[in-house]
Amino acid sequence: MANRSGAGTLNCRVMFQRRAVVNDEYGNSVLGEFVDVFPISARLAPQFSGRLNVEAVTAARLTAKQPYNLTVRSCSATRDVTPAWRVYDARKGLAGGKPVRPFNIKTIVNPDEQGAYIEMLVVEGESS
Repeated sequence: MANRSGAGTLNCRVMFQRRAVVNDEYGNSVLGEFVDVFPISARLAPQFSGRLNVEAVTAARLTAKQPYNLTVRSCSATRDVTPAWRVYDARKGLAGGKPVRPFNIKTIVNPDEQGAYIEMLVVEGESS
């Protein structure tokens, strides 16, 4: 687990997205495209080994899917995030309305059980 001694460890900016609920041509509520919900400072740390076994990380990298640990401060907005959402690197932004660097959220945990930070396992290069 990363040293969480201050705001300096959260050195990048990400945008969380969730699917919008829209009506189809019959008036039924269906899931639409992803829409921006909120930006937040975060720490993106690539996983090379450690909690995931080396074989799983190597296999993911061979299929161009890189796992990362995403750390954000715990707040009411971040506690509402679920694995159905996705996140993208806000510094890279959008190109043609699509995120340049999207991440699929796999798991969400409170690593120290103190409620100060939330850690997510995210995968780059995997569709949501």
